[in-house]
Amino acid sequence: MESTAAAVAELGLVLLLAAGAGWLARRVGLPAVLGYLGVGLAVSPFTPGYVANREQIQLLADVGVVLLLFEVGIEIDVRRLRTEQHRLFWLVPAQMVIGTAVAGGALYAAGLSPAGSAIIGLCVAMSSTVVVVNITRSVRRTTDPGTEREMLGWSLLQDVTLVVMATVLLAIVGAGTRSPGDLALGVIVFAAVVVAVSWALPRVLAALRTQHDLFLIVSVAIGLAIAGVGAAVLHLPLALAAFIAGLAITESDEATEARQRLLPFRDLLAVLFFVAIGTLINPVVLGRSLGWLGLLLALVIVAKSLVVYILARAARLPARPLQLAVGLSQVGEFSFVLAAAARSLGVIGEDVYVAVLAAVAVTIGVSAVGVRLVGRGATAGPAGSAGGSAVAP
Repeated sequence: MESTAAAVAELGLVLLLAAGAGWLARRVGLPAVLGYLGVGLAVSPFTPGYVANREQIQLLADVGVVLLLFEVGIEIDVRRLRTEQHRLFWLVPAQMVIGTAVAGGALYAAGLSPAGSAIIGLCVAMSSTVVVVNITRSVRRTTDPGTEREMLGWSLLQDVTLVVMATVLLAIVGAGTRSPGDLALGVIVFAAVVVAVSWALPRVLAALRTQHDLFLIVSVAIGLAIAGVGAAVLHLPLALAAFIAGLAITESDEATEARQRLLPFRDLLAVLFFVAIGTLINPVVLGRSLGWLGLLLALVIVAKSLVVYILARAARLPARPLQLAVGLSQVGEFSFVLAAAARSLGVIGEDVYVAVLAAVAVTIGVSAVGVRLVGRGATAGPAGSAGGSAVAP
């Protein structure tokens, strides 16, 4: 009983510290996520002073990132994006492929294995939808509506592209531990579950629309259950499987309502997710990983930001190309998920893993501040006049 009380008190203390650190970060113009990461580092076993129960935080954080990416999947309306931002349907996959190839090639030349290079290269090519949403909704933002719209659409389509690329890549990397028959059976089982959920869940939620508690319980349970099925039968990371579950119901009428009811619950656990990332950063290992960190930061600029800038200008998007590129220049939650999968598969070491975690913190701060700075006095891109009247989603 005493241990349970201590665990609950500790969890409350960590959340209070995270709230305070997030408030302070926002006061100085930084994203609250950096405050959460700082709290995680402060209560980790790798720094002096108080040490939190990392296993307890990690468990809740795992649930948080599953719900976070389940909700992100629900948010993506592919039909609307295809109608309103059709150019992004070739720009984003091109950026992801080019970025992964360039970053992966550089990492392979630096000494990573082919599998590790490909997975971490994909991490570099990805941005953070959570951070992008915060950028476009910040009271200090300097983005115009056209740039916000394109930035959000670009980030969401990155997530969709990632599902295909990461599923194929992880299946290939993990193929050595499974027979082709087992792999094919896993794909069939998971696909069948997703199709069944996409048909049944909207109908169930429609029937529960007036019963708010049951609506929320079923929404959360389905996200967690599909994540577990995907991890069990296809060896996908939990968060990636949950994202696919969100995509499965995104075009139903109940998707928006499910998302709205999940938001408070998801946001609370997402805070613990970023705190948990902070607890994983070992300063001693980071000291040995500065070379990898420097390479990752350079690749974010060359293999992602520069590629986004060139493609945005070439396509004459109704956005400010430089601000769009800077706003997408962070390494985010999906990259953490992929890096964790790469470490569990044994294709990267602890030094590269910690460098990816540090890159998450550094790039989130730089992009959140940089996107405001480059927007001051900026003019829109070649088709900027069209973007002025656009409505941000």
